[in-house]
Amino acid sequence: MSSAGARNYGIVTAAYWGFTLTDGALRMLVLLHFYRLGYSPFTLAFLFLLYEAAGVLANLIGGWLAARFGITRMLSVGLSTQIIGFLLLSILSPDWAAGLSVAWVVLAQGVCGVAKDLTKTASKSAIKITAGEASGQLFKWVAWFTGSKNAMKGVGFFLGGLLLDLLGFRGALWAMAAMLAIVLVAVLLSLPPMMGKSRASKSARELFAKNRAINLLAAARVVLFGARDVWFVVGVPVFLYASGWTFTMVGGFLALWTIGYGLVQAIAPSLVKRSADGLTAEVPAARLWSGLLAVVPIALALAVAFAVPHLTWVVVVGLGIFGFAFAVNSSVHSYLILAYAGSEKAAEDVGFYYAANAAGRLIGTLLSGLLYQWGGLLAALVGSAVMLVLCWLITLFLPTTRA
Repeated sequence: MSSAGARNYGIVTAAYWGFTLTDGALRMLVLLHFYRLGYSPFTLAFLFLLYEAAGVLANLIGGWLAARFGITRMLSVGLSTQIIGFLLLSILSPDWAAGLSVAWVVLAQGVCGVAKDLTKTASKSAIKITAGEASGQLFKWVAWFTGSKNAMKGVGFFLGGLLLDLLGFRGALWAMAAMLAIVLVAVLLSLPPMMGKSRASKSARELFAKNRAINLLAAARVVLFGARDVWFVVGVPVFLYASGWTFTMVGGFLALWTIGYGLVQAIAPSLVKRSADGLTAEVPAARLWSGLLAVVPIALALAVAFAVPHLTWVVVVGLGIFGFAFAVNSSVHSYLILAYAGSEKAAEDVGFYYAANAAGRLIGTLLSGLLYQWGGLLAALVGSAVMLVLCWLITLFLPTTRA
């Protein structure tokens, strides 16, 4: 990697850290604030639906826009959009009717969802450009970027609870908007404005005509992230709170889980056998870790069904094991998309892939509220297990050579 590439990689990573810190804080702010107001699990999930749905389109368009106008510009648009979303949320008044409040939060969350995935697509596309073509180096940079981002998101969960206590809902949003404004100025002053600009697809057909490997990996990503969010978004926080945990305990645990998950992602290259071509060992690793991950919710579902003693702590330990295996899976997948992606249209390939990621989060978020309200944690765990078995089956068809 050249010194300029290393510098740009560092700036993009730092900017995405700042964004992710506020994004994690936002999720905890909304979840805890509205649960405290008495909203049902399904309504809580509904608050995040447009946030996740907007991400599907934002990733597809973001990848195309990054190729056409450059990564720096799209990163700046993502940061600016997040600031707008925070300011929209801060307008919310406790005097509004419940229906209007929900509609406003859903709209503002949709704006933040667009911001998140524009920023993610731009940031991850930059890795393909700055890390070079060496597969070993690419895996390390992807793993570090993804892992450190998720660790920062965990800190954001804690920050959200802290700011809610210290500044209240509106004050917390204003503080986060000010922080992102500083990050935005730093990006505009530090990065080359046309970084990553290349020939963009000229038609929708060309944009969606990905190779078989990317299509399969995108399908696996849908069910992988759906399997996480189907019990993580609503089920786990509500289950722990209903079991007697305080908001601080719930937020602290989710923060520690996400930080640990991020650290495992960062060291994933040392846990996965490597190959000279970057695929012949890495693809079988994706299959192995997908299979191992599927076992965890199956075992936990049995524990819940038979009401084993100390169930709350069994779930906590199980979530830790799930987080470890999920982190390795996610890191390997994040590497494979860049390994399969073409250099000329890396931003579009990454955008297409993370649109699938957003679709999985959307499905998982919706099912998290529906299944938990219908059958409690057991139903959410069964849903997760079914999705992970599908993920494992899809990885069996991943090619070990580039098209």
